[in-house]
Amino acid sequence: MVADMREMKDSGISWIGEIPKDWVLCPFPIYFESIIDYRGKTPEKVDEGIFLVTARNIKDGKLNYESSQEYVSEADYSEIMHRGLPNLGDVLFTTEAPLGEVANVDRTDIALAQRVIKFSGKEGILDNYFLKYWIYNPAFQDDLKSFGTGSTAQGIKASKLNQLKLILPSFNEQRRIVSFLDSKCAEIDALTADIQSEIETLEECKRSRIFETVEHGLGHKVFVDTDSDVWQTIPEGWKLVDIKYLFEIVKRIAGKEGYDIIAITQQGLQYKDVSSNAGQLASDYSGYQFVYPGDFAMNHMDLITGWVDLSDKFGVTSPDYRVFRLRYPDRFDRKYYKHIMQCCYMCRIFYSFGRGVSNLGRWRLQTSTFNDFKVPVPPYEEQVIIGKYLDEKVSEIDAIITQKREQFTVLADYKKSLIYEYVTGKKEVPVA
Repeated sequence: MVADMREMKDSGISWIGEIPKDWVLCPFPIYFESIIDYRGKTPEKVDEGIFLVTARNIKDGKLNYESSQEYVSEADYSEIMHRGLPNLGDVLFTTEAPLGEVANVDRTDIALAQRVIKFSGKEGILDNYFLKYWIYNPAFQDDLKSFGTGSTAQGIKASKLNQLKLILPSFNEQRRIVSFLDSKCAEIDALTADIQSEIETLEECKRSRIFETVEHGLGHKVFVDTDSDVWQTIPEGWKLVDIKYLFEIVKRIAGKEGYDIIAITQQGLQYKDVSSNAGQLASDYSGYQFVYPGDFAMNHMDLITGWVDLSDKFGVTSPDYRVFRLRYPDRFDRKYYKHIMQCCYMCRIFYSFGRGVSNLGRWRLQTSTFNDFKVPVPPYEEQVIIGKYLDEKVSEIDAIITQKREQFTVLADYKKSLIYEYVTGKKEVPVA
């Protein structure tokens, strides 16, 4: 039987459209055996014990035990889970931060944190794995977010769930759909994993190429040892020089609003659209500092996800960031030092000199440490050659990485569309 021969009917819901005639449209939680919301007192975390599944562990339809690793004591487990213990296959759903992530329970020796709801479908009526796919489908996700509230972290209350919709095929057809989607999604996930591995290899290649080139240059055969733990050997004729002798830190406060806002991202310096109200916004930008073309701008407050770049823009950026410029731009090549600075982020060199609380994203490079950090200084002509060479090589590698990420996006979109088409009955699983 092919899908277009199946008799269809109008669901009455615009985002669902037509559904098979024998499928039922019903309120989302009507065929649930249980809905358990684990809101309550935040449990005390311990170094080892029972794994605590938080909203951060639920991603892309699966439980990811690497994305966050928190534990609660066995003594507290009964109190934390007194509303109901997890069973294999139960559906876990995040109510906020982020909203709408979903996965099936794949082990029972876990505790569940706040912002996680546990669903269980009625036996023989609603299959938990079909329910997972229904929640994961992109059309339901859009509908879900229309009921969400909150500006910075969108969320939904359990009492709002009955306003959502569920399409219910027969239980046997649910099982066929689940089996089919499990197989297809596993194929897509394997391809995605291969692409991710290729991207990681390319990123490592880029890091190695930059580090090797800024430390050893191009074509040198004679090297000398240094007293640096970072740049252990450099070409004969090069020097290691403190940053403070090459750069000066500047802070030029704008004093008024109206300038373009520059954000420091790992994709470079970008103008920020403050009109969209997206991300963190300041109430007053008059205290921001100027950034001119040729300046370097650095998020030294976060050596984990922060970045540094050479500016080709004029605008203002946060006064908490570090803006610096070459003392003698006619004697030192900006592009060469851009690659040195970025190498120190990519290879976690600056990170090793940081101070703060790293697990909170506040691992900072103090001003004195930055000023006293030594970098390789080749002759000016060689700086220019290296800067140009690395621009070209990095651009080549980044172009390949971009292509890989586009493939990644295509596969992710295909997976979502596949799930949508089968859980809404637009396509029919062939009957063997």
